[in-house]
Amino acid sequence: MADNALARRLNLGDAVFIGLGSMIGAGVFAVFAPAAAAAGAGLLIGLAIAAVVAFGNATSSAQLAAAHPTSGGTYAYGRAELGHWWGFLAGWGFVVGKTASCAAMALTFAAYAVPTAWQRPVAAAAIAGLVTVNLLGVTRTAQLTRVIVVIALLALAAAVAAAVGAPVHTGWEGGALLDAGAYGILQSAGLIFFAFAGYARIATMGEEVRDPQRTIPRAIVLAFAVALVVYGTVATAVLWVLGPAGTAAAADPVAAAVAASGWAWAEPLVRIGAAAAALGALLALIAGIGRTTFAMAREGDLPRLLAAVHPRSHVPHRAELATGAVAVALVLLIDLRGAIGFSSFGVLVYYLIANLAALRQHGRARRFPRALQVVGAAGCAGLAFTLPWQSVVGGVAVFAVGVGYRAVRLRVTRGS
Repeated sequence: MADNALARRLNLGDAVFIGLGSMIGAGVFAVFAPAAAAAGAGLLIGLAIAAVVAFGNATSSAQLAAAHPTSGGTYAYGRAELGHWWGFLAGWGFVVGKTASCAAMALTFAAYAVPTAWQRPVAAAAIAGLVTVNLLGVTRTAQLTRVIVVIALLALAAAVAAAVGAPVHTGWEGGALLDAGAYGILQSAGLIFFAFAGYARIATMGEEVRDPQRTIPRAIVLAFAVALVVYGTVATAVLWVLGPAGTAAAADPVAAAVAASGWAWAEPLVRIGAAAAALGALLALIAGIGRTTFAMAREGDLPRLLAAVHPRSHVPHRAELATGAVAVALVLLIDLRGAIGFSSFGVLVYYLIANLAALRQHGRARRFPRALQVVGAAGCAGLAFTLPWQSVVGGVAVFAVGVGYRAVRLRVTRGS
């Protein structure tokens, strides 16, 4: 095995659970509040729009991963299909946006687990602990993710069961879906997209999956289908109990819905599930960002010292340590809701490039209709610019910094 190559140790079940660990993570416990603030009950339409766009992106990722079974996800696909600059933009958006997501996941875990005064130090400690798990090897990551996903699903099942027995909230009987207007609904779709984007983790780890041409496409579609059912069920349950205004006002909408349903005894279980889900998403995020950082460093788009692979655990240890260090710093600086919007912008750009790259594929590489890639690309572009303006401005600024960094590096390289 080459010194800077990763080992193929993940099977189909491992890959599906890594995707689920990212999608059924803190997003399902946190994202419905900002989505309801934007669209009220119309967040259900936003969820459907996000799902359509996400499915286009998922099939593009699956098709690309089968043809390019290497680390880096759309960074590698963009380079191969569209050119090096496109790949860089995808990789930069993923690394920066998802590192902000790491901070958001860690803060969500701490919000459910400890009092306010302890939340930031506990969030930082959680990042450090999960970086350590990832450094032990990718099979350890997959094993812990399975446990966390099961805990989260049990907690969500309890929340839905509590909602089924509760009376419908006054003012919410499934109506008023269009009251927020098209812009509010599209904004909610962009925010909810943040929670769906976890299937990227399967693709970014393509160099560690066995039989990747078959395993990765199947894992992406399976994980997406399960996550869609879970999100739709939980969103309806939360709105049923709290109503649109109550959902928007809740810092922890799923736990608040359980408490309001009369199942007060189940609220601690939901909080445990939410904390576990946040840890699962954080664990998968660190792994995915580490692999993309590793791939970019291997090509010289990030410092090459980050391209090292540990001789025993066969993980990109320097890239994961760097990811953890930056995420800990962000925990001390950012706001949770702002992080969700900023992450959504970066990831929407990432998937826009994935869809454009998949559109270029033909022949035996083509597995899904081109119409899905057109829908995915158009959806990503549209949703990116319906996010809160602060997220758009911040995202454009971060991409400008990345373009400047690469332009300077290329100039220095040519001049040396």
